Order: sequence, then structure tokens, then C-alpha cells
Amino acid sequence: MKQVVIIGMGALGILYGDLFTQTLGKEAVTFLADEKRIEKYQRDGVYCNGKKCDFNMTSDAPAADLLIFAVKGTGLEQAIEEATKTVTENTTIISLLNGISSEEKLIERFGQERVIYCIAQGMDAVKLENRLTYAHTGELRIGITGEQQRDAAISVRLDALVQFLEEAKVPYVKEEDILHRLWGKWMLNVGVNQVVMVSEGTYATIQKPGKEREMMLSAMKEVQKLSEYEKTGVTAEDIDSYVALVDTLNPDGMPSMRQDGLAKRYSEVEMFAGTVIRKAEKYGVSVPTNQELYKRVKEIEATY
Repeated sequence: MKQVVIIGMGALGILYGDLFTQTLGKEAVTFLADEKRIEKYQRDGVYCNGKKCDFNMTSDAPAADLLIFAVKGTGLEQAIEEATKTVTENTTIISLLNGISSEEKLIERFGQERVIYCIAQGMDAVKLENRLTYAHTGELRIGITGEQQRDAAISVRLDALVQFLEEAKVPYVKEEDILHRLWGKWMLNVGVNQVVMVSEGTYATIQKPGKEREMMLSAMKEVQKLSEYEKTGVTAEDIDSYVALVDTLNPDGMPSMRQDGLAKRYSEVEMFAGTVIRKAEKYGVSVPTNQELYKRVKEIEATY
């Protein structure tokens, strides 16, 4: 792998674009964007922890060895269309999106042989306007499903990605049970992102005892219950582990959903509470906390 193509210049796009550029050099990393976005970023600049970034940006990206989707969930379909021209038989694809469905959509379009499951976690990145700040880089959790493991070629592709991340000095963990990890991260987002958004707070809001922390825990427990039906193995111990992780984040930071609220952008609530509610209906499970969060987020978005 030599050429990284990233689509999406939000918090994670900038964070990983900067990390790859620092170790591999500017020519190894290209952001794919439309002309309007390129003009905006070239005019206003992009900053990462106070430093102006010098990224390659083009609407006609080269063939990608590693293609990274770093868009919002609401923009995935369009991003897939735009990125198709960069995909060859040698392209490995990862998604940094929240939720549990982006890999399924990428596999549907590009084939499971190209898609490595990925979760970005542990970072406290905040992007306001064109400026990203973070204290914790976090890490990528990567792996392949049991079905994919039956194809030796996909395992080879995973090993190549591991080697590339080592060379690029990008923090990662290779997961033996990636679906368990994917559901765990989704559970975390369902609790943290939504509660901080509706309470108009920061990580400090759910790090201290109180009704917001209790609501976060309740929303996460509803996901854990659904995991029992879908056999993805999320347990009460996972909840404790993720809450401990949340408690290490910068108290003044905030998740992406709260950043959406501040910018009056439509959020990924359908990927969080919306998905919880739909799965709960499938299994006849009660999820009152997520129903309440869904209602409150929609009320906020109705004012935009």
C-alpha cells in the first residue's frame, strides 16, 4: 500500500489525514472532494491542533490502495458514488463512520473482498468550523467477520493493512471478533452522542453522577439487550469498559452529534436511536430511553 485516499474532511478525516501525512508524506495522502468544497478549504484553510494542514485535495483522486470513508452517515450514499472511480481490484476499503451499517453498504457496492471492518474509538476530536482540536488520538479497531475469514484472500488483505498501519505509525488493534467490537462502539455512541446532544453539554455532562449519566447508561443497556437477540456478544462488562473509556476523555470535548447540534446540521440519530427502535420492533423489545432520545433529537432538528 502506498496511496491513501480519504473522502470526508470532518473531525476524523482531518485527524487521520494529518497522521498519515506526518509519517508517509503529503504525496501519499489525497482528499477526494467536489470543487466547491476544495475551493472553500483552500480559501479558509484547515487546522489541526492549531497547525495549518497542507493536504492534497482533488475532485479526480488517483487509484486508492487504501480508501477511507470519513463522512457523516447522512452523506455515505453520495460518498460511495464519488469514490467509485478510485477503486481498483487492489483497493482496500475501511469506514470510520459511526453505527453498524456502513460496512454492509460498502460490501454491497464494492464486494466483501475489499472491505475490512473498522471502528475508530478513543479520540476526543472536536471540529468547529475549519479547526480540529484533540488531546487523544484514539485507535482503529480492525478485523474481518467469520464469513470473511473463510476467504484466505481477505485475510491476506487484512495482514497487508496491519503492515501498512505499522509503517504509518497509526495506532490500531486487530480484533478477533470485530462484530462484537462494532456493536460495542455503537452502544457507546447511542449513549454518549445522543445524551450530550440533547443536554447541550460536553463530555463532562455524562462523566459526573446525575440524570444525564443515568440516561446514557440506560440507552446503552437497551443496545446490550438487543445484542443478545443478534448474538453479537455485548455484555454488562462491555458497558463498564466503555464508560471507563468515556471518563478518560477531555471533559471540555464533545461528540460529533453535539457538534452537529451546534452547527445546526442534521445528525446521525437514525444510525443510533433510529436503528435501536427498528431492531427493538423486530424483536418485540421495549426501548423507552432511545425512544425519548429520538423524540428529543428530532425536536431539536425541527428548529433548524
